[in-house]
Amino acid sequence: MWLARAGTSGHLPAGPPLPATPRPLRPGPPPPRRRSFTALSGRFPARVVPFTRPEGAGLREEAEAPGGPRGAMAAAGPCALITSCAATFAGEELVKSIIGTEDPAADVSTSGGVRFYPWTIDNKYYSADIHLCVVPNKYLVTAEIAESVQAFVVYFDSTIKSGLDSVSTWLPLAEEWLPEVMILVCDRVSENGVNRQKAQEWCIKHSFELVELSPEELPDEDDDFPESTGVKRIVQALNANVWSNVVMKSDRNQGFGLLSTLAGANCSIGSEENQDTKPHPPAVDRAESHLDNRGDVASTNNLQIDSIVDPMLDMDIQELASLTTGEGDLENFERLFSKLKEMKDKAATLPPDQRKLHAEKVAKAFWMAIGGDRDEIEGLSSDEEN
Repeated sequence: MWLARAGTSGHLPAGPPLPATPRPLRPGPPPPRRRSFTALSGRFPARVVPFTRPEGAGLREEAEAPGGPRGAMAAAGPCALITSCAATFAGEELVKSIIGTEDPAADVSTSGGVRFYPWTIDNKYYSADIHLCVVPNKYLVTAEIAESVQAFVVYFDSTIKSGLDSVSTWLPLAEEWLPEVMILVCDRVSENGVNRQKAQEWCIKHSFELVELSPEELPDEDDDFPESTGVKRIVQALNANVWSNVVMKSDRNQGFGLLSTLAGANCSIGSEENQDTKPHPPAVDRAESHLDNRGDVASTNNLQIDSIVDPMLDMDIQELASLTTGEGDLENFERLFSKLKEMKDKAATLPPDQRKLHAEKVAKAFWMAIGGDRDEIEGLSSDEEN
């Protein structure tokens, strides 16, 4: 029997066959590890794969790859993820309205259609550079994008009864991200599709806020707590968020100047003329003292009686005052917005004829709590007007 020896020419001389000795396998490099996206595990297959640039490819191809360096760079900072679940409405339409231009320039566009639009939030409290990230569908969400999402805005078609079903498919991702801002957007609620009650119940259940771009009923201009609508409300919500790269304004009086909003007085918070140097007792102690000595307090300071009628409201006002005149750090800033929202929600439950009176009491008590001069707010009472 003749055997051909691999790698040589010719033949071996006749003889018994050689024993087959297995060649030891040389250990090779381990197989590449595929990156997994935890938000999709158990429900959707992982979509993030390693990206390698073909030989000779330029930066354009690299930027268009979902996992390319420029794409990762765009997603490195915080972003507000915007998507549309309606075939007739593109997410870019919301970007145009938020940024305020008909032709916003995208920093990066991926081959799958994900686009990053830079946007600088600059208000009297802070500034922050973020991206409005438009994602056509959930399968294009990469790990880098998921790590950077700090707000989620989703548009749905309210004219069809199943309009919320497509939005619900995003909920597993939103539960992983846990952004502070989650907004459900539609043109307007529809009695023939998703009505207001159904939309609001869905939002309450999943911690979203409902925003109509073209509501049928506009807020009453005479309301003391007017609600913003449309894109204006979306912009307000994004401005109220505390972004991870926020840069606080150095001027504390400017950053926490809520007095003009709450009391309508042209005074400076924390000024030497208006700042009370006497320490304020704890809110709970003051509330108990107020209840026990109501008659004495009434004879000496009618303003504080009118302002503080509820111990819980008193505690809220004292905390708000402490946050306003305290250090202008990120923690105080975040708690300040949270407390303002809590107080606004409480006021919203009051009948319309009681809201103005409630607003006056809050403003007066707040002004007194931060050491303001009572003479500055004597003209705020509705009783004097009537």
